[in-house]
Amino acid sequence: MNIYLILATGIGALFLLWILLYFIPVGLWFTAFVSGVRISLIQLVLMRWRKVPPQIIVRSLITATKAGIALKRDDLEAHFLAGGRVQQVVNALISADKANMNLNFKTATAIDLAGRDVLEAVQMSVNPKVIDTKRVTAVAKDGIQLIAIARVTVRANIQQLVGGAGEETVLARVGEGIVSSIGSAHSHKAVLENPDSISRVVLDKGLDSGTAFEILSIDIADIDIGKNIGAVLQMDQANADKNIAQAKAEERRAMAVATEQEMKAKAQEARANVIQAEAEIPKAIAESFRSGNLGIMDYQRYKNIIADTKMRESIAEDPGTEDRGEKK
Repeated sequence: MNIYLILATGIGALFLLWILLYFIPVGLWFTAFVSGVRISLIQLVLMRWRKVPPQIIVRSLITATKAGIALKRDDLEAHFLAGGRVQQVVNALISADKANMNLNFKTATAIDLAGRDVLEAVQMSVNPKVIDTKRVTAVAKDGIQLIAIARVTVRANIQQLVGGAGEETVLARVGEGIVSSIGSAHSHKAVLENPDSISRVVLDKGLDSGTAFEILSIDIADIDIGKNIGAVLQMDQANADKNIAQAKAEERRAMAVATEQEMKAKAQEARANVIQAEAEIPKAIAESFRSGNLGIMDYQRYKNIIADTKMRESIAEDPGTEDRGEKK
């Protein structure tokens, strides 16, 4: 019985010691003490209650102190509670200090809370980054299409990382500048001979204004010849004019056909009127006989005149034409 009691007492003592060491991190306090960081055990215990990991704060303080950067515990705790990355900020401050960059704790925490990687920004400021644009298509004044790819070397602007535009804005502005520069060229040959003229024109526009970067250089990595846009537009215009001309010609043809049909109808109407008039002749002759205005001899002379007329018409016809027609 005594053995079980001693064993239970020992386990309880170990459990109490673990709880005591968890809430009172003596080992962490000793590490900070020998590293030159002055922090009390009470503050370490209160960090537990404030839901702040003491290891992150203490190790960040030790790293900053060894690098010669003075930071306050309250500032680190406040940044952690605000959702910031304490170790990332401390590493960025050390990198900036070694590179002789003017970066203070307030600016670094603002950049971190803005969602940007402050350490990456410092590294990009020391070691510039190269960004390749997409294929930018533009047309010179002579109608020749050019396709260019630019290589933009940028450096992070620490002071404008908060509120400054990102890489997409820089690339969009560079693409716009390339299109404007090529479009103002009188000939595509001039652009191909001096592609650096594009870089000079684009750089002079200050495209990095209001962005989180500073443009160091813009180099044309590749430039190709595309379509002859002027010729394509002229062909399209010619096709459009041809279609319009064809439509107008078809309209005129349709009107001519309609006029022809109208004339045929009028001719048929005239023939009908002639036939109708000729049908009145026998009636008039009969009426003349009844009224005594026409005699038998007069009628015979009328018939002779008609017969002579038909004979003359038959003699006037070319018999050779009829023979050739029969042979055919």
